[in-house]
Amino acid sequence: MTEAFSMEGRTVLLTGAARGIGAALAVGLARAGARLCLVDSAPLEETREAVGEPCRTYRFDLADTGRIAGFVDRVRAEAGPLHVLVNNAGIARMQRFNEITPESWRAVFAVNTDAAFFTAQRVAEHMIADGIEGRIVQISSKNAAVAEAGLAHYNASKAAVELITKSLACELGVHGITCNAVAPGMIETGIAEAFPGDLEGLFAAWRERIPLRQEFGTPEDLLGAVLFLSGAASRYVTGTTITVDGGALADQLPRLRYLPPYRAGLPEKPRGDR
Repeated sequence: MTEAFSMEGRTVLLTGAARGIGAALAVGLARAGARLCLVDSAPLEETREAVGEPCRTYRFDLADTGRIAGFVDRVRAEAGPLHVLVNNAGIARMQRFNEITPESWRAVFAVNTDAAFFTAQRVAEHMIADGIEGRIVQISSKNAAVAEAGLAHYNASKAAVELITKSLACELGVHGITCNAVAPGMIETGIAEAFPGDLEGLFAAWRERIPLRQEFGTPEDLLGAVLFLSGAASRYVTGTTITVDGGALADQLPRLRYLPPYRAGLPEKPRGDR
């Protein structure tokens, strides 16, 4: 089982690696033995320092979709065969529906959807040419399953990513290449702190909706799902999504606060004895 989850000998192309979820995934994948090719439009020095060697970094704007194929070709030429693609790059803009312009709509889709597809398209072609039974992992969102006000373009872009994932799974399975998604819930990344409105009240309301300790997740909480989908353990898993949200989507509303207090059926042990 250790080998099934090991990344030894695997080269991983990870997008959006400069901060947040991407930086945490880079560190975790490196510790599992992966050779990393990190991509972001922002500086990658901090992530590279945290990861160590072997690691290659690339400053590239994935919104420039017309250049993605050439960029992937360059990475393949420099790093050798690519075994895993983790499409993590993404942006979000908080705008009411009537504030979304064609420009802001296209900007969100360019990174979240177009780049996810065209990067996967080119990487998959290299995997086929190299005879690699590779892994493609898309970082989606809980917003692909349920809408959130003020994020119509983000919601739609992530829903599209989930159907892209299924579509690629259908076409790439014959080559032994799997394509799956990981859908984070509320993760402490700081990305929402620039949004307008009553964030304190919003975050408090969201915590009430999370069954698992009413806590937001951390970027590191996504690592287990990504490692599973990137390695040998998931060889017969494709076209699916693993949701990592503390159970938020499992509950229709925070009914627990309106129920009588929990009464233990058995004597509780001190936490240290569990």
